[in-house]
Amino acid sequence: MNEDTRDPSPPAAGAAAAAAVEEKEKKDEEAEKGKEEEREKLPPVLGTSSTGASGAVERGAKGQLSTFSSFISTVSQKKDVAGKRSSPTQLVTPNVKNVRDLPPICLDVRQKQRLSIDSLSTEMKASIPPEPVLPIRTKTMKDFQEDVEKVKSSGEWKEVHDFYLTTFDSFLELSATFKKDANTPFNTIEDSGINAKFVNAVYDALLNTPQDIQKSVLKGTINSLLREWKGPRSKDDLRAYFILLQNPQFNNTSTYVIYAHLLRQIATLVEADHHFLVHWFKKLSQKRFKQLVDRLLQFISLRLFPAKPEEFPPMTKCSWWIPSAAKVLALLNTANDLAHLPLIPYTDFYNSTLDHIDLMEEYHTWQCFGNSRRFSFCQYPFVISIAAKKIIIQRDSEQQMISIARQSLVDKVSRRQRPDMNMLFLNMKVRRTHLVSDSLDELTRKRGDLKKKLKVTFVGEAGLDMGGLTKEWFLLLIRQIFHPDYGMFAYHKDSLCHWFSSYKCDNYSEFRLVGILMGLAVYNSITLDIRFPPCCYKKLLSPPIVPSDQNTPVGICSVTIDDLYQIMPELAHGLTELLSYDGNVEEDFYSTFQVFQEEFGVIKSYNLKPSGDKIPVTNQNRKEYVQLYVDFLLNKSIYKQFAAFYYGFHSVCASNALMLLRPEEVEILVCGSPELDMHALQRNTQYDGYVKTDLTIRYFWDVVLGFPLDLQKKLLHFTTGSDRVPVGGMADLNFKISKHDTSTNWPTEEQGEYQRCCWSRRMRKVIRPRL
Repeated sequence: MNEDTRDPSPPAAGAAAAAAVEEKEKKDEEAEKGKEEEREKLPPVLGTSSTGASGAVERGAKGQLSTFSSFISTVSQKKDVAGKRSSPTQLVTPNVKNVRDLPPICLDVRQKQRLSIDSLSTEMKASIPPEPVLPIRTKTMKDFQEDVEKVKSSGEWKEVHDFYLTTFDSFLELSATFKKDANTPFNTIEDSGINAKFVNAVYDALLNTPQDIQKSVLKGTINSLLREWKGPRSKDDLRAYFILLQNPQFNNTSTYVIYAHLLRQIATLVEADHHFLVHWFKKLSQKRFKQLVDRLLQFISLRLFPAKPEEFPPMTKCSWWIPSAAKVLALLNTANDLAHLPLIPYTDFYNSTLDHIDLMEEYHTWQCFGNSRRFSFCQYPFVISIAAKKIIIQRDSEQQMISIARQSLVDKVSRRQRPDMNMLFLNMKVRRTHLVSDSLDELTRKRGDLKKKLKVTFVGEAGLDMGGLTKEWFLLLIRQIFHPDYGMFAYHKDSLCHWFSSYKCDNYSEFRLVGILMGLAVYNSITLDIRFPPCCYKKLLSPPIVPSDQNTPVGICSVTIDDLYQIMPELAHGLTELLSYDGNVEEDFYSTFQVFQEEFGVIKSYNLKPSGDKIPVTNQNRKEYVQLYVDFLLNKSIYKQFAAFYYGFHSVCASNALMLLRPEEVEILVCGSPELDMHALQRNTQYDGYVKTDLTIRYFWDVVLGFPLDLQKKLLHFTTGSDRVPVGGMADLNFKISKHDTSTNWPTEEQGEYQRCCWSRRMRKVIRPRL
């Protein structure tokens, strides 16, 4: 997308009414002198008479809805069963001077301190406009379903048509039909007040109705969006937006103009209204929530790369489409994160279409303009796939490498010294017998070169590092540092992960070394065989950019008992039992706000809060005790160790690109993905001396594909040094099977079944002992 498509520009209105609107806007702009522009105006609503319809369609041919001229003409010629209705000729937008372009609910990822949606009170303190009097609607979901069933025998759609025509006529009608109780305001975030099953039944039946009914629904939606708004939205208006957004008709590109205007109105709601919508979204079923997300992603993809460009207005006239969709998608993403258990995986928000746009242009736009009105997908990183983020990080790293190397070269020349190619790299010379100490010394001495391309040399060994020596250095160093005897990290067998040792020491430089290793791995696109819990990566991004004030705490994040389950499941289970205990906690447990830890054979006690050793744990304060206990274990007791680790990682990966990542994505960049696809590995394997149709190769894959998952992981670890898959998938493993030039008496085709059994037994004997 070029610069022309970044900032919203009003669509052409057409006809005398639109000309009057434009002239009024110009006068308003001159009077405002630089104040925020009003939102774009929807085209004039089409009248119900045939004369008005033909005139409107003729004008629409020159305006934004020209692609829908035939559709609007048909809709307009339908007579209203519910009676004559007078519609306004234009949309009068509310005063949006105080509405932010990017509401806080979808904050720019540049901001270090993110506001929690739960920071607002359950009952909004802002004055709530009085709820309008709703029409009386007595038809229930059962009545509606009976009407639909009658159609199958009679073929008469009048009852159903009347229902749709009346229901979608206005926001008030929508609320009256689907609200559980018309006399209850439902002004809290906990309950939208909508009969979700009724809404689902109506929409599920809609797509099977005749075209004239479906067009009536769309026409009613247009009329609803064109109503004259004065003042803030009522909660019934929010309910109407919530209902309209679920309309399955918006899967069709022919409805995208209407859909876009709906998205724009939702996107420009005030923060308090977004707050309500987010909490209502998270109460949707998984199926309906996924449909909303997929519909928005499809809308963005087809606007970026339309199959039939003539279906849509020119990009210059609808540049606000994608930003509006992205903002609504941000509300859904926030709702998904707020749910106790996410409704869908975070990867379902990825839009793979964005892998094919100029990602670095998006990144640089975001870098230069941040949270301004110039749109960039980097403002909404949850839609960018991990593969696309890796490309951004790699290219950003390459640019930093080139910049650092160029500066070194310039400095050398300016001092009239002969340039040396080695100065362009981070050259590590280490001895195998002193691997940790040599690596620590080299990295400390060359801390100014950490952003250069890494090259490793083992002293006393001939060899040019083409990537293999670097991987071996990482592998050997990680094995030694994470060995239990080394004492830096404790391995928890129940969770199969490492965690920081809480032992106090005088020097935490080795923890900084581990952080540098992880940073170098990400920076040089190398996958490490490290097993940290997800909590570690959440702490690593707290904050994602090193604060300028050295006194600002780092690596401190909000932790829960769920985080403790991922590290020490047995202890977490015990604390859960304490929270659910029915008896007298104080008398039966006899605990205080104090914890005990063993350090080098000595038991030490720590107070969880001032005078904690004198405060008993009771039924009333046990939640506080558990929270303080978890915070002590995962934050306070290892603060110095983790802070050194944090600074080591960010000394290499100091980049704004890190702010695009979720903790889970940082883990994938460091360790790779745990999801194996051996069929993909088979498709991407290269052969040296073999072809894929050779009998030996066929037997090999027959055996490997028949392995259980744990044995497949062991095979991958045996051959590559890690049982995880890089971000780019199996294709990035460069898996090769080479032929060894020795004479072998291979079996005949008839001995195939016997040979496969021998292969299986042989591979199991080779893999298991070596691992």
